[in-house]
Amino acid sequence: MSDLPPYPPLDPTTYDLIIVGTGVPSSILAAAAASSSGTSVLHLDPNPFYGSHFASLSLPDLTSFLHSNSNSPSPPPPPPPSDNPDFLSVDLATRSLYSSVEIATFDSSILDERHSRKLNVDLCGPRVLFCADESINLMLRSGSNNYVEFKSVDASFVGDSSGELRSVPDSRGAIFKDKSLALAEKNQLMKFFKLVQAHLAAEEAVRITEEDMESPFVEFLANMRLPPKIKSIILYGIAMVDYDQDNVEACGGLLKTREGIARLALYITSIGRFSNALGALIYPIYGQGELPQAFCRRAAVKGCIYVLRMPITALLLDKETGGYKGVRLATGQEIFSQKLILDPCITLGSESMSSLTDQQKETLRVLVPKAISSEGKIARGICIIRGSVKAGISNALVVYPPKSLFPEQLAAIRVLQLGSGLAVCPADMHVLYFSTVCDNDDQGKAALLSAMSTLVRPQVPENSESESVVENDNVEAKPVVLWRALYVQELVKGEFGGSISSASSPDGNLNYNELVESAVKLYEHVMGSEELFKEETSPDNATEEENDGGVEIEAM
Repeated sequence: MSDLPPYPPLDPTTYDLIIVGTGVPSSILAAAAASSSGTSVLHLDPNPFYGSHFASLSLPDLTSFLHSNSNSPSPPPPPPPSDNPDFLSVDLATRSLYSSVEIATFDSSILDERHSRKLNVDLCGPRVLFCADESINLMLRSGSNNYVEFKSVDASFVGDSSGELRSVPDSRGAIFKDKSLALAEKNQLMKFFKLVQAHLAAEEAVRITEEDMESPFVEFLANMRLPPKIKSIILYGIAMVDYDQDNVEACGGLLKTREGIARLALYITSIGRFSNALGALIYPIYGQGELPQAFCRRAAVKGCIYVLRMPITALLLDKETGGYKGVRLATGQEIFSQKLILDPCITLGSESMSSLTDQQKETLRVLVPKAISSEGKIARGICIIRGSVKAGISNALVVYPPKSLFPEQLAAIRVLQLGSGLAVCPADMHVLYFSTVCDNDDQGKAALLSAMSTLVRPQVPENSESESVVENDNVEAKPVVLWRALYVQELVKGEFGGSISSASSPDGNLNYNELVESAVKLYEHVMGSEELFKEETSPDNATEEENDGGVEIEAM
């Protein structure tokens, strides 16, 4: 490839494990595998940055990445023939995970160097961590917490089409201070939380019955005689349910009470875990891209070798057995390993497959993960705004439950506002992230545009006449959009193959728990039953240090 830097040949040329892509699941795997005694790991990424689909980028870099990864790439040129007659070369191709990319600049000054260098924008937002997340525990066990710092998300809200934002209470004091709840509603909510806490504490007198645990969570809440407003806060503002739980056909499957209680437990145990973390949610300073980098740094300390700007172009298979042997880099060098983990957008080239014999194709089906497994789509949006969606609050989560913005809204829409205190934007701006799961691109983008129009207002052209713009007080208070991006991402689940597996793409969740779970399963598949980060510190005794208002998680 002509744009590759002049890399010297890699040495050594044989490893236990080669990983392609530095996303969160792959980076966790790299750190865990490198921590295992005697395991050699080569970690490659075709991009010039760490994080892959989980990266935090400048506006120009994010724009370039989305455009280049939303169009089907042209077939790569045929690789040079192998000098080794014992290997069969199977070309690889890149699959686009993004579609319907729309990027608009409403104020050209946002692209000035003085602004753009202060913007770190997440590819897979909105995303936060609960203080009691398994991802936090994993960072503590691995020692990756030494390379990243967090700050609190100040508040959470549930919104509707009127523009009202109702607080999601995170403590007993917050419940009684909430002016949007009537006294009876406050008492009902307190009674419900006491029941959940008693159940979690295994108090037999107030345990939730097994029958209730297997029932739909929405029915359990109704049996608790909670009013619709409170049910909405619990389902969509705390349990983070995606689909309308009152519409079985639309949601495809109702959340069971057991899972609902588990999600409430995560929320409750997150509050107060770190004394200087307000509420349940935290976010990494400098953006979500710091998380995969933290695991990559830990892996490098343990001996993992990193090479960026390095695509792989082909698999190398044994001609006689069809077994996996290694990969060919874009430089033409051949590297060998026992196992290979692929980025979720890498697949087998169709032209190369057509040239194989039936027996070779059958061998590949066993060796390589099944065809990329799509689990639907998620529409994502980003707005750079001047002002805040809630006066006096910089970092906030807003959830719009199903049907709260328009009757056809099938899924919840999540919005995350982040300010300059997190080093993601200039002091007079905020970054807004939007997301909603969807069946198709048009449906997802329409939902996001509805949320955007509720929270923010478009930039007024400089040459427009002021008297031609009629705004009420509510609109006047809305922040102004300076830059906007809309795109749809395919949700791809990682697959396990024989010697070759693939990692997962960013999912549709707010936190990383399911991605961590997939990384742990991938580690067990690759490394056997060996314990994850067994040499590192236990997360049981976690503390934090204060540094300019940040949260540095540590193990005691």
